[in-house]
Amino acid sequence: MKGEGRKGGRRLEFDLAYRRDGVSVIAGVDEAGRGCLAGPVVAAAVVLPLDGPIPGVRDSKTMTPQEREELFQVIRARSLAWSVGVVGWKAIDRFNIYQAAAEAMRRAVKGLAVRPQLVLVDGMNLRGLDIPTVRVVKGDDKSLSIAAASIVAKVVRDRLMVDYHRLYPRYGFASHKGYATREHKEALKRFGPCPIHRRTFKGVVK
Repeated sequence: MKGEGRKGGRRLEFDLAYRRDGVSVIAGVDEAGRGCLAGPVVAAAVVLPLDGPIPGVRDSKTMTPQEREELFQVIRARSLAWSVGVVGWKAIDRFNIYQAAAEAMRRAVKGLAVRPQLVLVDGMNLRGLDIPTVRVVKGDDKSLSIAAASIVAKVVRDRLMVDYHRLYPRYGFASHKGYATREHKEALKRFGPCPIHRRTFKGVVK
């Protein structure tokens, strides 16, 4: 954990570097669900006070579900503002997953109760906002704000997929959350797609 503590400090310093350039309100943005075969893509925007590191906050993919849930509560309590944007599977099929993820990110930023002066985006060139944006490659490992957004997006999307599991239990959404696991692929072969599957994704429709 000592190594992770140092990384947490570096994530905070990454964001604080923009403050030295005169930016006082920063939003981190990330998404969850781009690679799934079913369900929506969810993006989150988080504005943190940046008054110190938040122990444990890192790329959500490296965390257990319990860790994410616990830190989700901490982030909500510590943040100046947070918001999510959701774009469903029909829009994903109508446009494409990249455009859908970008739209989810825009919705998340526009939903913030606090207007940021700068938006740090994980891995994408986000257009369509009247706020300056910066693409940060592997941002969930570099930026505290983006890492916090990655946790919020993942938790919110996972909860949605658990709800969909109750509607379509034979697909196992509660366990794999729509990703292309063996269990999921076998269910698709046996039952075919359900209403929330992305028809334009390889492996969903024969």
